[in-house]
Amino acid sequence: MNIVLSPQRREDALTLHKSGALITVNGETFDFSRLSDGDTLPRAAIDSEWFVGDVFHENGHLTLHLLLPIPADYSQAQAFPADLIDIPDGDVALPQPLPQEVVEV
Repeated sequence: MNIVLSPQRREDALTLHKSGALITVNGETFDFSRLSDGDTLPRAAIDSEWFVGDVFHENGHLTLHLLLPIPADYSQAQAFPADLIDIPDGDVALPQPLPQEVVEV
C-alpha cells in the first residue's frame, strides 16, 4: 500500500493503521481487498472526509490519497510530505510537527 498525503492546515489529528488491504483511519476501517490490479475506486464512492482522491490498485499495490492535517507549528515534513511507499502492516508513521519549545519560568 502506498499513501499520498495532501496537507491541510487544521487542528484535528490523523491516525492510520494498515492490515493488508485494510486501512483504519481515525478508528474507521476501510476494506479495499475487492480491488483487483487495474481497478480504480472513485473518491465519491468513499464516505470519509479523509480521502481526497481516488483509490488505485496498480502493479500489485493500492494507492490512497489522504488528507494530512497540519497544526500551526507544522514542520517542513508535514508541509511537503513524502509519499509513503510500500507501507508494512501496523501503525503508519506520519510526519510530525516541530518540537515544542520549553519555556523556563
